[in-house]
Amino acid sequence: MDRRQALQTMAGAASCALLPAMPAHAQSYPARPVRWLVPFPPGGTMDQVVRAVAQGMQGRFGQTLVIENKPGAGTVIAVDQVAKSAPDGYTLVTVANSFTINPSLYAKLPYDTEHAFTPVALLGATANILVGRPGLEPKTLPQLIAYAKRHPGKLTYASFGTGTSAHLAGEMLKQMAGVDILHVPYKGGVPALTDILGGQVDLMINNLPDMLPYLANGKLRGYGVTSKTRSALAPDLPTIAEQGYPDFETNSWYGVLAPAGTPAAVVAYLNQAINGSLEASSTRTTLGGMGFDVAPGAPSQLGALIAKDLKLNAKLVRDANIKLD
Repeated sequence: MDRRQALQTMAGAASCALLPAMPAHAQSYPARPVRWLVPFPPGGTMDQVVRAVAQGMQGRFGQTLVIENKPGAGTVIAVDQVAKSAPDGYTLVTVANSFTINPSLYAKLPYDTEHAFTPVALLGATANILVGRPGLEPKTLPQLIAYAKRHPGKLTYASFGTGTSAHLAGEMLKQMAGVDILHVPYKGGVPALTDILGGQVDLMINNLPDMLPYLANGKLRGYGVTSKTRSALAPDLPTIAEQGYPDFETNSWYGVLAPAGTPAAVVAYLNQAINGSLEASSTRTTLGGMGFDVAPGAPSQLGALIAKDLKLNAKLVRDANIKLD
């Protein structure tokens, strides 16, 4: 099952996740505010998504949700704090694709990725896009690939760091297309974007919503959306899949985890509250305007997505011989 199918399955199962009532033996939860960690700085996409979902939960949750930004170490600091927290449902963390990449990059993580957490809920995903500087000769993805084959090693692509989802997406395309394009890692998305706008690098894969203003004013050229189907935000932009690479798909997904051992009834209550917010028209409107596709579903479905991506990303890291400096 690919990511698109997984998201659709999760959305279809939302009604199962929206439980009619809180389990009787968990009726004391929540008795105090719940900390919800975001492993990225304030104002970023994940931060905005989490705050919108939390806002939609407040009326049905019964306690305050305290959003705490705790960036650093490729999300490891925040994730590790939750791994070491009491399994009582009062400390949560939102993770992204990097959660399933880090085990293949770090020789030793301070937590056990597969056993230290309990999946709570998938929030949804944002499509990415391959963009290029406007002066680049190729105008379409097929032309770009043909150019790369004629000039191996000449083209460069930026990412917001070694081992990030953008880096692995670039490696996936290189492997599928059989081309040699030089990876240029940056310390964050802002310097990478600055350099592609300035013409210092040729290509970049980034969140589609963030790139739309630059596509509209002609400062960047779009070569293909990374989702299986075209985005409603940019219906005229073709996908990479429809341009000759049907198995190509990647996105930026967000999911909520609790410490391993959190009572099932508490997880069910959290899942119900999160899904209720995701189904609310106000939350959907807010997130839809950001280009974020909500995907309410059961905890087990988030677990399946994580397991699938752990295997996929391990292969990409191994095949591309990606190592942290």
